[in-house]
Amino acid sequence: MRSPLILSVAAFWCLAVSAQAGEASYRLTDANTKIEFTGTKPGGKHDGGFKRVSGMIVLADGVEPQVDVEIDCSALYSDNFMLTWHLKGADFFNVKKHPKARFTSTSVRRSETGYVVAGNLTFLGVTMPVSFPATMTAGDVIRLQGTCVLNRHDFGMTYGKDKIHDNVEVRFDVNAAR
Repeated sequence: MRSPLILSVAAFWCLAVSAQAGEASYRLTDANTKIEFTGTKPGGKHDGGFKRVSGMIVLADGVEPQVDVEIDCSALYSDNFMLTWHLKGADFFNVKKHPKARFTSTSVRRSETGYVVAGNLTFLGVTMPVSFPATMTAGDVIRLQGTCVLNRHDFGMTYGKDKIHDNVEVRFDVNAAR
């Protein structure tokens, strides 16, 4: 009779080898991931982004790619020091109450021009479905780029309703190695 321990180790080894052969994981870090945004107002605009990002992109044979990204909103920056301070406060990102945002993909499908990524974005305690076009190339390094437009009101960010436009353009660029 074979030992259950030997069978368990053999089964685990087989699973590990097959996972390595058909699956590639790419870690998103501050060094390889850029998430930036542009907010507009009558007569102007402001650019900003997030300095701390983490997550994974997983590619596996026969399965849609999986994308999971966590954004540290307390590491927000903008092109104006006073604006950065205001954006971190309760009127906008409220980083004391909601220090993190998260995107988790639900589908990544090919399109005529690249891919359409769909998923759930949790921001300020509100989870909303979002989708956006993206380009992706994979190998030893995965490159994922795209732009989406988010309505800040969908997430409860209503400050300056008549002074600030509702839509915010968000751009991302990932160059992650295995």
